Amino acid sequence: MNRQLTRVGWVAMALIVALVVGTTYWQTWARPGLAARQDNEIQRVAEFQIRRGLILAPTRVLARNRPQQRRGKTLYFRKYPQGRLAAHVVGYSTVSRSRAGLEKSLNGTLTGTERGLADLVERQLNDLRGKPIVGDTVVTTLDLRAQRVALEQLGRTCGAVAAIDPRSGKLLVMASSPSYDPNLVESRFSEIGRITADCRPAAPLVNRASQGLYPPGSIFKVVTASAALETNRFAPDSIFTDPGYCIAYGKRVNNFDTSSPFGRLSLATALQYSVNSVFCNIGKALGAKRILEQSRKFGFYERPPLETPDGERYPSGLYRGGELWFPTRDSDVDAGRMAFGQERMLVTPLQMAMVAGGIGNAGIVMRPYVVEKVVSPRGKTVSRTGRERLDRAVGPVNARDIGDMMVRAVEAGTGTAARIPGFRVGGKTGTAETGVAGRNTTWFIAFAGRPGERPSVAIAVALERQSLTGGATAAPIARAVMEAILIPAGNP
Repeated sequence: MNRQLTRVGWVAMALIVALVVGTTYWQTWARPGLAARQDNEIQRVAEFQIRRGLILAPTRVLARNRPQQRRGKTLYFRKYPQGRLAAHVVGYSTVSRSRAGLEKSLNGTLTGTERGLADLVERQLNDLRGKPIVGDTVVTTLDLRAQRVALEQLGRTCGAVAAIDPRSGKLLVMASSPSYDPNLVESRFSEIGRITADCRPAAPLVNRASQGLYPPGSIFKVVTASAALETNRFAPDSIFTDPGYCIAYGKRVNNFDTSSPFGRLSLATALQYSVNSVFCNIGKALGAKRILEQSRKFGFYERPPLETPDGERYPSGLYRGGELWFPTRDSDVDAGRMAFGQERMLVTPLQMAMVAGGIGNAGIVMRPYVVEKVVSPRGKTVSRTGRERLDRAVGPVNARDIGDMMVRAVEAGTGTAARIPGFRVGGKTGTAETGVAGRNTTWFIAFAGRPGERPSVAIAVALERQSLTGGATAAPIARAVMEAILIPAGNP
């Protein structure tokens, strides 16, 4: 009899332990994952009894709470004071349409469900006392003045601007056009569907800065030039002969400007004036895989590591059948065309801002980030994002040489529309042909800063459905946004 009682006692003890462990697991470690599930309807409704943390940039409010009384309970719905200004970064949090942007990816932080055990105990006590649970505040790195300039410059043109501080990776601008007002998502969503722009579909909910995959055109020559110098097979003063075209896979590939060949010229001059034939021949000499391996060092073939949701950031690289693809053989790719940004190469503006930033930052690509810090309801800094090196894309000497070539392109080449008096600006234009006249994708990437100092901004501008060149369309937008970042408000 005693033996049976002992067994019953041990079974009861095991059940109690299992209950405690299970409760602790689901209430503590598994809770953030459950909260993040889009299909967890009960959890999502319950979360609106939580006073979500603010989203700031850095002192202006991007997202705050709007309390409402319903059936004796206080529910907290979101309000976005800046409207469309930073919609694609901030996103939205709604009952009917769930979440997007930082509201989705940092939901656990904003609702306080990712805190330590001591904070969770305090949370349970607040529940018992009837006090609302308060989430942590997220402070972003966005420069709202420059963000506003970017959207104004884009106007009705479909496209995007991404700008970072290449020294740290701090995201300064992420503007996508057309934008939308996240205040409309909950109850007036149909108005977002009626937004129009100079492209179809307008797709205002798509973040073209990190989701827009575009053929890069000649801005990819910066990556090709990096591969050329890193192999030590070419130097800035390497001499080429330009007849106005090159032959790739038995077909003639013309320069974008076919009016007159350059004849004998150096690699530096070829980048300055964006001579296709030179880069076509470099591509054939190096092979596609060597250039693609170089692109990996800039971040290609990986999602740019930003804090926004994974589904809102796409990797850059060669695509085949809608899927990211790295060839197994050089012969699978037209390396000549790929070397100047055509073939099946697709990139995002965010990735190309990282390329420009890597060149400007002595060859080092920093991990981009948009969250400066997280602050608790009591005002204590919970976490702060530190600088982190993503990779060394190019050696410092080669980065300097390519940077000098890009400076020449702005001072006396294809990018003169981006010149800013008093600042050293290096840039590269791009005009990617889509096969339809008047529907090219135009680009400009650049870095800029005070002479003698590391550049403090790197930028990429992409515009859809253009009939002119990147130097005429994208470079002026880049200049305006960089001026907003470089020159404080009120200064001449």
